[in-house]
Amino acid sequence: MKYDAPIQDMLFLLNEWIGIDRLTSLPGYEEVDADLVEAILEEAGKFASTELLTINREGDEHGAVFEDGSVRTPPGFKEAYTQFIENGWTGIDADPDHGGQGLPTLLQNFIDEIIGATNVSFKLYCELSHGAYHLIDHAASDEIRELYLPKMVEGTWSGTMCLTEPQCGTDLGLLNTKAEANSDGTYKISGAKIFVSSGDHDLTENILHLVIARIDGAPAGTRGISLFLVPKFLVNDDGSLGERNEVHTASIEHKMGIRASATCTLNFDGAKGYLIGEENRGLAAMFKMMNIERITVGLQGLGMSEIAYQNALDYAQERTQSKAPAPRPDDSKPADPIIFQPEMQRQLLTIRSQVEGARAMAVYAALNVDIMERSTDEAAVADAQNLVALFTPVIKAHFSDLGMSSTLSAQQIFGGHGYVREHGMEQLVRDCRIAPIYEGTNEVQAIDLVARKLTGKTGEFASRFMDDWQKYLAEHANDEDLATLVRPAAAALQSLIETTGWVRDKLQSDEATARGAASQYLRLFALTIIACFWVQVIVSIRDKSGAFYDMKRKVAHFYMQQVLPETAAIATTIVNGAEALANISVDELTG
Repeated sequence: MKYDAPIQDMLFLLNEWIGIDRLTSLPGYEEVDADLVEAILEEAGKFASTELLTINREGDEHGAVFEDGSVRTPPGFKEAYTQFIENGWTGIDADPDHGGQGLPTLLQNFIDEIIGATNVSFKLYCELSHGAYHLIDHAASDEIRELYLPKMVEGTWSGTMCLTEPQCGTDLGLLNTKAEANSDGTYKISGAKIFVSSGDHDLTENILHLVIARIDGAPAGTRGISLFLVPKFLVNDDGSLGERNEVHTASIEHKMGIRASATCTLNFDGAKGYLIGEENRGLAAMFKMMNIERITVGLQGLGMSEIAYQNALDYAQERTQSKAPAPRPDDSKPADPIIFQPEMQRQLLTIRSQVEGARAMAVYAALNVDIMERSTDEAAVADAQNLVALFTPVIKAHFSDLGMSSTLSAQQIFGGHGYVREHGMEQLVRDCRIAPIYEGTNEVQAIDLVARKLTGKTGEFASRFMDDWQKYLAEHANDEDLATLVRPAAAALQSLIETTGWVRDKLQSDEATARGAASQYLRLFALTIIACFWVQVIVSIRDKSGAFYDMKRKVAHFYMQQVLPETAAIATTIVNGAEALANISVDELTG
């Protein structure tokens, strides 16, 4: 398996579409320039393809090993992680006060895509640490931040997120883990957490568990959840490691994919924990990390779609099978490379057009995260916050679904060779399968979009966001050079706006029907807004020539003609199919 980081496309989106000046005008990013970004992306691509991709298959075959109460990572992981932290990848967007580089989230997201493409199991050992760092930096006391964060940025300490319990997953209000106050201001944490990614391993000296629990006497449900930092090893006042805390690994899961990543069951047996933020406000703090992770999971799907596409494209050029329709590349040969078969071209372009469009959406979201975090313009910050809130469930769900559909299509292009171990395609399918499930299933993301993001302040922003796109498309409606892009995008957007109104009405009159349409609505939203981004991308290059730009235009047209038409069927299904769903009761379904 091979991988070439899509640096040209990333740099194009940043420099020629978004405009890097939109980043460099933000406080703290004045020294960022195109050369710096390109150099970092090239190093990331080199590290991912030469170090991480080369240990990916062995990691899958060997798996993480649980023995004598501890987890060992597969061969090569410790060496790769040592190089990872020595190269500074753990501190890209971290605060310089903690030893970080203070670079934009947009750049961090590019790196996340690259690393996720080549070894998602390895990435999970670093990914949760990244989210944990930002949560602690956002919500913890100065004392905790000063004691723990430099080691996290250094990469010698890592972090986890401990939410799920045997009896509760998404509904965290059902948690049983208890926190009992100690006389010294700390808490005694008792309970069990399952499905803890990177809950134990041998890559770092210490592991910092972020645990939600309920303090004695706290209100029931989510209003009574508090958040605690529970280190594997207690930390002395001078930053040195102390005694082992009472948190232990009970087991690791035996999984379909991401087998090199240790997914742990942890027992907290009166472990010492430190309150993060306020009592009973833990879930609000935890959402800082959860939303970071949800976008990052979406980027995993994007990265795995890209590597699947690259390898399927190479294979299609090498594999000969049957004669292609005329004109054939060589009439003298008994068979042609399968890439000359129109169906293979269609499958490849379906992946590519969605990946490049989704990457534009990811770049736009990341830019708004940077605006949200750095801008001094209050109105711009408010809009950015709403945009990121609106896009987070869409990126998580749509991109991870794209990862599944893309890896399956790529596997299909390989035929029987995609089903066996040799080419690595079956591992991509298995590794990608978790993305629509963890960090909140895609169904949960869809309900979040419909029930929360279409209402209130974010809902008002969503309406304005769609209206702004409608105005933008109208401005280009009479441009014949763009007509084959603008017209289908405008029609899909009008349908989205009308369907949004229908869903909002149902939220008021028949919430069950609105929820029943949630996953379909999320896909409708994603496909349509990506079409709008495609129009804007092509407008930005209308006066440019060359192979790269010409192919951009052709891929955009393919998206409009081969992918976007699905939205018409989705809208029809949402509006006209609600009755069919409502007409079948649970008793009838189970009877």
